[in-house]
Amino acid sequence: MNDRPIPATSDATRERTGHASQFTLLRERRFAPFFWTQFLGAMNDNVFKIGFTSLVTYQAARFSGVDPKTVAFLISAIFIAPFVLFSATAGQIADKYDKAMLARWVKTFEIAVMLVGATGFWLHSAPLLYACTFLMGVHSTVFGPVKYAYLPQNLSTDELVGGNGLVEMGTFVAILLGTIIGGVAAGIGATDAGAGGGTPAGAVWLGALCIGVAIVGRVASAFVPPCAPSQPGLRINWNPVSETWRNLRLAHGNRTVFLSLLGISWLWFFGATFLSSFFNFAKDVLSADSGVVTVLLAMFSLGIGLGSLLCERLSRRRIEIGLVPLGSIGMSVFGIDLFFASHALPAAPHLLSVGEFLGVAAHWRVLADLFLLAMFGGFYSVPLYALIQSRSEPSHRARIIAANNILNALFMIVSALMAMALSNAGVGIPGIFLTTALLNIVVAAYIYTLVPEFLLRFIAWVLVHTFYRVRLVHAEHIPVKGPAVLVCNHVSYVDAIVIMAESPRPIRFVMDHQIFRNPFLGWVFRHAKAIPIAPAHEDAAQLTAAYDACAAALADGDLVCIFPEGKLTKTGDMNPFRHGVTEVLRRSPVPVVPMALRGLWGSVFSRGAVSDQPRPARRALASRLTLAVGEPIAPDEVTLERLQETVAELRGARR
Repeated sequence: MNDRPIPATSDATRERTGHASQFTLLRERRFAPFFWTQFLGAMNDNVFKIGFTSLVTYQAARFSGVDPKTVAFLISAIFIAPFVLFSATAGQIADKYDKAMLARWVKTFEIAVMLVGATGFWLHSAPLLYACTFLMGVHSTVFGPVKYAYLPQNLSTDELVGGNGLVEMGTFVAILLGTIIGGVAAGIGATDAGAGGGTPAGAVWLGALCIGVAIVGRVASAFVPPCAPSQPGLRINWNPVSETWRNLRLAHGNRTVFLSLLGISWLWFFGATFLSSFFNFAKDVLSADSGVVTVLLAMFSLGIGLGSLLCERLSRRRIEIGLVPLGSIGMSVFGIDLFFASHALPAAPHLLSVGEFLGVAAHWRVLADLFLLAMFGGFYSVPLYALIQSRSEPSHRARIIAANNILNALFMIVSALMAMALSNAGVGIPGIFLTTALLNIVVAAYIYTLVPEFLLRFIAWVLVHTFYRVRLVHAEHIPVKGPAVLVCNHVSYVDAIVIMAESPRPIRFVMDHQIFRNPFLGWVFRHAKAIPIAPAHEDAAQLTAAYDACAAALADGDLVCIFPEGKLTKTGDMNPFRHGVTEVLRRSPVPVVPMALRGLWGSVFSRGAVSDQPRPARRALASRLTLAVGEPIAPDEVTLERLQETVAELRGARR
């Protein structure tokens, strides 16, 4: 076995290491053992929890002092409690120590915990099983920061979305399998055992399965390659209260990251509300037996798994946060439709079996709503996780993830309290679904108002992918970190939107001040922090302010994009470059990245020809265009002539 640590690589280098498909990661040692380690852990959590819940629900007489009506909520609360108590400490541990070593330690701990759980199953001891539930929560609390800090340390930037998609898909498939296995195992021998003495075979099977899965998970963790600690000199603060507060403040230091954490926590609020209602939804609304709960969970799990996998294709292996608003829209649309679908069901004479349930056409609308709601949840969550991983400082990335786990747990607790309050107020399960879907609209609008970058990327992504099919050439030349000036030819009114949609990073565009008079484009570019500029003969003060703003943006490490022609082409040919770009470089000597758009001339967004040159026919929707990116040019090597020649070469003959 090769135990050499995976070498650290710069983001610029890692951006160039593409892969044929996200599924190829499942054949690589840097990902596959870790994937199966977390998959088996998630599955074992659910085998145990569902098995425990099923036993105390249907064999309550064997567990003294347990109320079957509240036990499901109590088990969930006990499992979540360690996330609130110990996530801050777990984040420090993940930053300080080798994550592969921690994975192996956690899986060894899981075996010991499952021995306790198996004893509880054998003795019908609710206290032992509650203790095991708490310890499994500790297991997941410690492993959470390790999982999400491991990925950005071992995957390239263009693999993060695909890797996170696989992890999200694997987690929900594991939840589904764990639910099925736990429920089936708990039911083995229950009828034969009856109310008599002895231990039902189901309890024995559950204990053996939990121990077996834990052992297999420990074996998988042995193949996880060493992963260097990000901050080995960190002194651990063992006070969970003060460290929790410190982690939340640390996360709050990066506004976009912190609001992304809140966005993910809201998804857990949203998902927990639906998942925790499935049993009552199946029985009281769908008039179906417990087998239908598995069908509902299967649709939910498959939906979020498919959505997570599709993220890589839709985002073209970039961290495309424009998918987040798309996800939130779909979650609300299908959550609201689920409310109406629940009121259009035929009456059932008895609790329906799975076959009877699937035989009713109206029920397929319910399943479709759950599937699509969850699929859009995948669109929502994967880019947010990848964004947090990419924009968090590596030295304390695990503590940021720990802060996320704390927030997730708090939001899930609030979700349970809201559902209980609505139920006590007489609101049915469909009403709870509707309330959650409407709240999702309010929360999404609030977050996108605070961070317009999400909404702007969504608008740009939708517009560009509606009207064009964009081919990128050497997009890796756009630096993933650090300041640079981007220069591009100016063909149409949507040049900036196309570049915004295809860039892996936010860009500060230098725009003619008159474009801000347009109600829509003005709103877009003001929220994109575009820099208005005017010719000296029109407004010399604004020209100076524009140069100052460019210098400030570059000093902050931002990308600044300039269209050196200064105006749209009227013929399709490039206009002479002006001296604005050299003035920016005189104040801020940073690399210059030449780019060229081709295929936009003749589109509905380009100007009409005013010369005698023939105008090409207007291109239809979804026409092809290309954004070609050249190699960066050092600031001391930049001349207007060289820039114009380079951009012209990138554009080629096609306009």
